[in-house]
Amino acid sequence: MAGGAWAQTSDPFANPVGDPLPSPGITSPMLPQPAPAESEADLSLSATLAGNSQPLRSGLAWRIYEDRGVAGKPAIVARSSDPAPSFKLAPGSYVATVTYGFASASKRLTMSGSPATEDLKVSAGALKLSGAIGDQKIAPGQLAFSIFVPIGTNSEGRLVRSGVKAGEVVRLPEGTYHVVSTYGESNAIQRADLKVENAKVTDATLNHRAATVTLKLVAAPGSEAFAGTAFSVLTPGGDTIREAIGAFPSVTLAEGDYVLIARHEGQVFTREFKVESGMDRDIEVVAKAS
Repeated sequence: MAGGAWAQTSDPFANPVGDPLPSPGITSPMLPQPAPAESEADLSLSATLAGNSQPLRSGLAWRIYEDRGVAGKPAIVARSSDPAPSFKLAPGSYVATVTYGFASASKRLTMSGSPATEDLKVSAGALKLSGAIGDQKIAPGQLAFSIFVPIGTNSEGRLVRSGVKAGEVVRLPEGTYHVVSTYGESNAIQRADLKVENAKVTDATLNHRAATVTLKLVAAPGSEAFAGTAFSVLTPGGDTIREAIGAFPSVTLAEGDYVLIARHEGQVFTREFKVESGMDRDIEVVAKAS
């Protein structure tokens, strides 16, 4: 300080031109806003019979697979047995399948965040089977059916289902099937080739030529049967058709000629007999000393 005057200290932040400059502000960088994520959406499905657009209301099994292309194994992401299910799915590619008995249909689809509705067409008909001897229906509990798909000249090329009961409705894809009907547990068997048409039930009756016989070993015709007898039913050529043990077992046999062997307490008795279709009767072996 000189001559009584104060030296003025300069302000490094003073604006030599005019008013003070504003303090600089601190701001975030301007980043782009993320795109909104695509949300799940409802896929509503239904199934109808091909050809007549008849809706299917029962017996359906639905599966939704994630479509991973040819190289990837599809993964199940949802299931349902409702007739008209709705699935909530994320955006992506899927395969929807529906099974109706042994018939099925599938469809590829893409979900993009918006609700979608799809209808799958199923080409299917049905078989309903029964058996009879002449005009007389066979009791359902005495019958069992097997259904085959013929392959080439082999009528029983591929088994579709065995143990089908009489009166049961079996849903199948359109086509021709080979049906084997077994009456009882022996050799009473009938076969038929049946056609299944779309949206129709093929109601077929297979006619057997057979009868049920009751086997007895007796001391005299019409007398009481011996308990604990072992019976064997053979063809005239010696092939065993059926074996049974008891006082009077019943056996269902195809029409034809047979040999009956009865074994009791170390003794063996035989007789020949004939089965006529629809003629149920007793077959007695008389225990005569040899």
